[in-house]
Amino acid sequence: MSDKDILRAAFNQYRTCVIIPTYNNDITLPAVIADVAEYTHNIIVVNDGSTDDTALILASLPHIDIVSYPKNKGKGWALRKGFEKAVESGYAHAITIDSDGQHFAKDLPVFMDKLELTKDAIIIGARNMDQSSVPGKSSFGYKFSNFWFKIETGINTPDTQSGYRLYPVALMKDIIFFTRKYEFEIEVLVRVAWKGIKIESVPVSVYYAPKEKRISHFRPFKDFFRISLLNTLLVLIAFLYIKPRNFFLSLFQKRNWGAFFREQVFNVNEPHHIKAFSVALGICMGIMPVWGFQLVTAIFLSIVLKLNKALVIIAANISIPPLIPLIIFFSYKTGAVWMKTGGGSLTLTSDLTFDSVKNNFQQYLYGSITLAIVLGILCGLLTWALLAFFRKKTSTAV
Repeated sequence: MSDKDILRAAFNQYRTCVIIPTYNNDITLPAVIADVAEYTHNIIVVNDGSTDDTALILASLPHIDIVSYPKNKGKGWALRKGFEKAVESGYAHAITIDSDGQHFAKDLPVFMDKLELTKDAIIIGARNMDQSSVPGKSSFGYKFSNFWFKIETGINTPDTQSGYRLYPVALMKDIIFFTRKYEFEIEVLVRVAWKGIKIESVPVSVYYAPKEKRISHFRPFKDFFRISLLNTLLVLIAFLYIKPRNFFLSLFQKRNWGAFFREQVFNVNEPHHIKAFSVALGICMGIMPVWGFQLVTAIFLSIVLKLNKALVIIAANISIPPLIPLIIFFSYKTGAVWMKTGGGSLTLTSDLTFDSVKNNFQQYLYGSITLAIVLGILCGLLTWALLAFFRKKTSTAV
């Protein structure tokens, strides 16, 4: 049995197909299909509203599955339709390859070898972007995309813009995607990573035709704007929902709470100033007049500033119900220093609420911000001093 026969058997064994999305690439499409057919007959071509001879070419190839529609809707939509067809046909994995000749079918074995070792992952074909033939806009876009993907998921991967990928389509079938153009290839990576599916990479070859022969449907201004808009949205979702969600899930998954506190709260490898700053931020946000959003804001800032999230959350809970009357009272009193008339009066009682200060809300607002900053700084300094003291005491004892 030849190597290609073994590979064809692997495609069937792992229920894997190759999806080729195409739009007006009738010159290069036949060669791409022929090259892929050397390795597998599990081929799905998605004709994304081509107006050239693509339909005639596909009609002459009976051994492939075809998804076609009359109006061009974008590469993302073509990939989504290809994924749907793959799942309907019983495939568990799909390798996507561009129809412009940029990718080489000879790299298909690399994906299948990786699939044997790593099940249920997206496998990205990482290109060598240091070649002199790589267009400047592609090099910039590659670095830009990698940076934002790391921000959104925390994952380092060498090439988030490569369209040569293996997708675990069976695992992705319940994800509802929203984008239709080039930005889909970013959305799918981020959304799949948020779902907990692994992202892996393998090295692949890439060919960029000379500028005068290169066919590209990428619209620099419109598509880059759409990609930037998507990244903005994904960053907001990541910091306001995904990262806090993952942190709280990690709390409930910890069976050994002692180990959790040692790792997260009393992390001996973490500098004292980070712990002190974490306590300061938590106290500050717990008092700040953003009631209802204090904890979310504190977690968001702790992620951005790379602080100790556990300490921030613990400190932010200074605003627990029994302490709220005290916080309101001292905030109001502190605000008096900013008022020209010396401010209004307020009595500390157990039933003190925000309604009690509504007649002079400005005094409370100024006071709560001042109290939050001052008390945060003091608690941060106290934390740092205590940590330094115990470290010195421990080193002396040793």
